[in-house]
Amino acid sequence: MAMIDNDWLEYIQGEFHKPYYKELYNFVRQEYSTRVIYPPADDIFNAFHFTPLSKVKVLILGQDPYHGNHQAHGLCFSVLPDQTEIPPSLQNIYKELQDDLGCYIPNNGYLKKWADQGVLMLNTVLTVRAHQAGSHQGKGWEQFTDAIIEVVNAQERPVVYLLWGRPAQSKIPMLTNPGHLILKAPHPSPLSASRGFFGCRHFSQTNQFLSEHGIAPIDWQIENL
Repeated sequence: MAMIDNDWLEYIQGEFHKPYYKELYNFVRQEYSTRVIYPPADDIFNAFHFTPLSKVKVLILGQDPYHGNHQAHGLCFSVLPDQTEIPPSLQNIYKELQDDLGCYIPNNGYLKKWADQGVLMLNTVLTVRAHQAGSHQGKGWEQFTDAIIEVVNAQERPVVYLLWGRPAQSKIPMLTNPGHLILKAPHPSPLSASRGFFGCRHFSQTNQFLSEHGIAPIDWQIENL
């Protein structure tokens, strides 16, 4: 596990010394040594490597990493750049982006461009067994990522939360900062996107909010590779 070494460390290093995290670490290490686990171990903390705390403008909250071969790389909803198949939920995100902001639909699902601009793309569980969705839930990751959410909530500058689906929206009681913006919609999964994700216009609302507070908006367009 490539440890966090940027400005996040000051705020979350205490988590690494708590009993739950030691149990989580031992569990994850055993899983990687005996099973196929995603993402690759060095990518577990990519959301924090790519988006320092001081740069966070937006938080997108996912659940598990993708559990298919060669997809997950530590950013929720994103897949590796050489992965030719775009997952269904991300296809729907692209459709909403096209309708909302006129973005063309790219030929890849690599969203690091968003992370580089200050979009913290956080799964609540950071590892998963291959082809076993939810297999690392309840092992301690949720406590760790709740601590991350609390740190973001405490930031004085404006932050936008994009909470898609009930699991993400279950974190709303933690979001107590009146200077932040919470945007809710159904999950972009094909099972629920038509119930209100399509037409939510979260991307333009995010940019309007950031611009109104003197913060550079996000360029949401993912380019073709």
